[in-house]
Amino acid sequence: MKHLLAAALLSFATVTPAFATTNEDYKAIREEIWEWRLDSNPYMAMSVGDRRGDGKLGDWSEEGHARSIKDAQAFLDQLNEIDEEELSRDLKVDIAIVKRSLGDILAASKFDHDWYILFTNRGGWFSGVASLPHRSPFFRVADYRSYIERLEGYRTVNQDAMARTLTAIERGLTQACEPMEGFAERIDAQVYDDVEKSPYWKPFAARPDAISEADWASLKERATSALSDVVFPEMRAFAEFYRAEYAPNCRADEPGILRTPNGQGYYAHLVKSFTTTEMTADEIHALGLTEVARIRTEMVEVAAEAGFDTREEFIEHLRTDPQYYANTPEELMMAASALAKDIDGHMPKLFGRLPRQPYTVLPIPAATAPGNTTAYYEPGSLQTGQPGIYRVNTTELDQRPLWELPALGVHEAVPGHHHQIALQRELDIHPLRRNGTFFTAFVEGWGLYSERLGIEMGLYDTPAKEMGRLSYEMWRATRLVVDTGIHSKGWSKQRAVDYMLDNTALTPGNVDAEVNRYITNPGQALAYKIGELKIRELRTRAEETLGDDFDLRKFHDAVLENGSVPLDVLEMHINRWIEGQKRDC
Repeated sequence: MKHLLAAALLSFATVTPAFATTNEDYKAIREEIWEWRLDSNPYMAMSVGDRRGDGKLGDWSEEGHARSIKDAQAFLDQLNEIDEEELSRDLKVDIAIVKRSLGDILAASKFDHDWYILFTNRGGWFSGVASLPHRSPFFRVADYRSYIERLEGYRTVNQDAMARTLTAIERGLTQACEPMEGFAERIDAQVYDDVEKSPYWKPFAARPDAISEADWASLKERATSALSDVVFPEMRAFAEFYRAEYAPNCRADEPGILRTPNGQGYYAHLVKSFTTTEMTADEIHALGLTEVARIRTEMVEVAAEAGFDTREEFIEHLRTDPQYYANTPEELMMAASALAKDIDGHMPKLFGRLPRQPYTVLPIPAATAPGNTTAYYEPGSLQTGQPGIYRVNTTELDQRPLWELPALGVHEAVPGHHHQIALQRELDIHPLRRNGTFFTAFVEGWGLYSERLGIEMGLYDTPAKEMGRLSYEMWRATRLVVDTGIHSKGWSKQRAVDYMLDNTALTPGNVDAEVNRYITNPGQALAYKIGELKIRELRTRAEETLGDDFDLRKFHDAVLENGSVPLDVLEMHINRWIEGQKRDC
């Protein structure tokens, strides 16, 4: 860390309390925290074009995790010495966000789950190395060397992570059995006998003009060794470890985190962290039941508009009629891509500021698609030359209805995740805020709110598409019920599946994959609806207060202009924005 933390501690040990309250001192601490984040997170350094992370994957050892906790505590102690009342308004918002981020790290560290549960049914430390072919820059020799050195370093990461996972097994902190079925096979699918047929070889498909033929041959030879001697053997070792050590010790009882040591306390922490509220699991469960009832009523009305006697009849029609499903992966990708381009055309009507970074639409990689979610977004980087990626699952085509695509596209691409995340990385705020803070309730709440913007775009122009939107909203509402049901009320997986099948129009395959996700990643699914409801509440407040002077584009820009923030910080900011708009009218 280049002794940055030690220097910071030394320098602040000798200052007077009055000096410690200045804006300059806060900025100095914030800069130290940013340098610390870059030192400890090579992926983040790579994404912002900082070369200090070249050839590194990060420290997955227990000792490394302990150091990060110690560092976070030292920084938070320094921030707590600052009298926030003496800061400028912008820095008051800033320090609240930075302290919340550090506080979350420290709160999680009090639980063994944070130390030893290192993967879900969808990913873990192995996902980072698998993403390198499309996250890394590839312009010059140094870029390729960094990529290869990361591949070569995977053995240390894998061995450290498996050592911590052994402790997880000893302490009863394994995942539930059922959601992890097929996990080892998905790891196996990432191993290739011929390295040149693997996704890792994609960067070597064509030699850049800036690299000589001699250097290119040397790089390819070294990459071949890194893959055949390190990456693939370590993938095999992990799959074997999982089968021999982990799978026999997975939890076969109730799937919730409640059944792990101190699981109740850990889930309470996750609820608070993911929602950035003080709501309890019981309060969220009750809110979910209310939202489910409201959305169900709207679904009945849409079914009647489509000419069906009941909601259930319309949903069965949507789930089973072949007209709603693509026949090939290519057909599904063409439909998703064409719709994304159509949505792009609506963006200037909804926003005054658009990001420079483009995005593309690609399938989820074949090795990780089975059992994965319907779609997801991968942030890109202007510094590394990577676009944002809206990933679509092209497996199990009979589970991927076309009427879901409008809601899916606005959530994952624009105006949802790509717009918000790409814009955040271009804001005139400190790089720690641009790149180093992520609050799920804001990010996923904005994604779900964006689905409602599809109404204003005219995307849901058939009853099927409107039912698709309502089904997606219902999906997020049922999460409030199902996630809390599993992890605080002892629900079985089957009860959760039945509840979602009864209330959403999602296909059985999607529901099964989603419930597996909630079981292995507790609390995260709560953030969507909680965040969306807050943004909708703030929009209604602004509309009612400003009346004819309400400007939707200005409102959206105001919501996004601080990047990802806790919901209480967002509310404070929008309340100030409303008052400012009133004065300007």
